[in-house]
Amino acid sequence: MDFYQALLLGLLQGLTEFLPISSSAHLILMPAFFGWEDQGVGFDLSVHLGTLLAVVMYFRRDVFGIARDGLISVGQRRIVGQGALAWYLVIGTIPAGLAGLALLDMIDNELRGASVIFFTTLVFGLLLGVADWLPKRQRTMDSLNWKDAAIIGIAQAMALVPGTSRSGVTITAGLFLGMTREAASRFSFLLAIPIIVLASAAKLLEVATSDVIVDWSGFLIGGVTSFLMAITAIHFFLKWLNKVGMWPYVIYRIVLAGIIYAVLMG
Repeated sequence: MDFYQALLLGLLQGLTEFLPISSSAHLILMPAFFGWEDQGVGFDLSVHLGTLLAVVMYFRRDVFGIARDGLISVGQRRIVGQGALAWYLVIGTIPAGLAGLALLDMIDNELRGASVIFFTTLVFGLLLGVADWLPKRQRTMDSLNWKDAAIIGIAQAMALVPGTSRSGVTITAGLFLGMTREAASRFSFLLAIPIIVLASAAKLLEVATSDVIVDWSGFLIGGVTSFLMAITAIHFFLKWLNKVGMWPYVIYRIVLAGIIYAVLMG
């Protein structure tokens, strides 16, 4: 992997991980468009660590408060402060964790084709647009319950299929549940933390137990660029959220689906 390839893929991962446009689809499509070889598990690990560090740092106060109150709640056997939110994040992570263990081989081997990505990019993009049109979205994160967390968690599990978009489908689920854009987005970003931890752990285990040779220069470039781009993307996404809504991302997904069809399927 040369410098520019690592730089571009790191920037792409950081930009698309938290925007509702699917990072996995872009990381599959970019090498296909340019004829690059697969970037390898070592590089995937680096960009996952970069985006994980970005979301933890951006929401550091929330993360610290939720983790503290969650541990206190366990110790005292009663809900303290944000302890309920900690449990909702656990509940929301379980479906994707179980689906990943059961279906990841099938997803990696059978669901990474252009036709699948075309379908998920278009259909889940349109669903995001419909959800953003719904009236009376007034619920905040304080109104969440375990059923909401489970529904959003099931939606997150669907994002294992490339092109769906983890942030896109969880925000869509939150909007359909009546949450405000900000509440749905913040819960989606917080829910990203445990799932990225699990994905990073799986990548790390694969690197440690295989004969994979890690390109450390590419690892560093990918990790740093994905971190910088991810923290920037989160900031501006939330800043512009109520001004622009979700439709710029919906339109982008429709255009991207058209490009996929024309270039890779036509």
